[in-house]
Amino acid sequence: MIQYLRQHFHLEFYRTTWKRELMAGITSFFTSAYIILVNPLILKDAGIPLSVSIIATIVTSIVGCLLMALWVNAPIIVIPGMGINAFFSYSMIQSMGLTPHQGLAVVIVSGILFFLVSISSFGGRILASVPNSLKHGITVGIGFYLTFIGLQKGGIIQSSETTIVTLGNFGNPVVISTLAGLVITLVLFARNITGSLLIGLFFTSLLTLGMTNKKEITGDGINVQAYSHIFASGEFSILQIPFWIAVFSMTMIVLFENMGLLSGMLPDIKKFPRAYKAVALSTVASGIFGTSPAIASAESASGISEGGKTGIPALVTAILFALSAIALPFIQLIPGNAVAPVLIIIGALMMKSVLHIPFHEFSEGFPAFLIIVCIPLTSSIADGLAFGFIVYPMVKIALGKSKQVSFLVYLIAVLFLLNIVASSVLVH
Repeated sequence: MIQYLRQHFHLEFYRTTWKRELMAGITSFFTSAYIILVNPLILKDAGIPLSVSIIATIVTSIVGCLLMALWVNAPIIVIPGMGINAFFSYSMIQSMGLTPHQGLAVVIVSGILFFLVSISSFGGRILASVPNSLKHGITVGIGFYLTFIGLQKGGIIQSSETTIVTLGNFGNPVVISTLAGLVITLVLFARNITGSLLIGLFFTSLLTLGMTNKKEITGDGINVQAYSHIFASGEFSILQIPFWIAVFSMTMIVLFENMGLLSGMLPDIKKFPRAYKAVALSTVASGIFGTSPAIASAESASGISEGGKTGIPALVTAILFALSAIALPFIQLIPGNAVAPVLIIIGALMMKSVLHIPFHEFSEGFPAFLIIVCIPLTSSIADGLAFGFIVYPMVKIALGKSKQVSFLVYLIAVLFLLNIVASSVLVH
């Protein structure tokens, strides 16, 4: 069995080891495990019970990670996406007036459209036509976003009515624990200690729990009977205009958010076509299982930073997600700030892509710059992409370089613009 897996994952070809890949998988899981609790809390606002959403989140994550592990052989973690779950709950359900069951149908239809794009030549043509400056801008923007989330989770920065964000209270035990955890993680990582990110996560967790003496367990367990009412319960209201506008918006988000994430994180970009298909199938599965779309998670970068090159990290993560149903009370003990040091360091590592952006050429640098700043400042990867893709052809036309822009980039820009207009009309 071990020999079969060794051959399947091509350990020798990628010059990696079981130990390195397993450690990468464990790190990826604990970096992304927060989704088990956070995603259900957001979906609860859409009218989906917490206990039901927990099951849906776990099952969807298992399926998505298994597809990446066994079919794609890539260290990409697939879990319900942050940002897009907020779009599901607050825009589609609360603002557009769709029911939770209609919302799940929207996810299924969007996933099917996503899959049709991924299996056609269109998907490959999109990747080939997108300028490298925008691709690198996406990677850097996501890195900034992860760092921003890490700083927020650790309490190092906090919201402010006057300056939007400001420094947190450095006398707060959570902030002290986060900073101490960041120092320990940085030292370990800088010295190339195996499992440094995971060790840092556990250290921050234990220190935070010790200093705050808080053990926040929600008490919500797994309710299989209740889950039967949400599984495969999509309501396809194909005669309603809001339904199709939601499908359009959702499809735009999953298409381009996953394109940016995969092109920025895949160690082997040749695996992009199959990985794109895998995420598309995971999106369809999400709607069937009862949650917002699963995406190629930015937290995958934590396992990749630990040396993950094959599908083993995704396989390990899938197994740990399955076990998490049993260990849920213990997972709930992991404080939110524990992942802060990991996210901050990963964000810094993703910054190296900025070296490949030709800022000396304004028509390439400025759109990439907009993506970089708008992803964290809008708290949305999709909105950040929209700004960059819309402005790119505008600047090229203004400089008389319209022929440097492919037809697909023009099309993508128009679609992003229509998506912003449609979303604004429905919300307001």
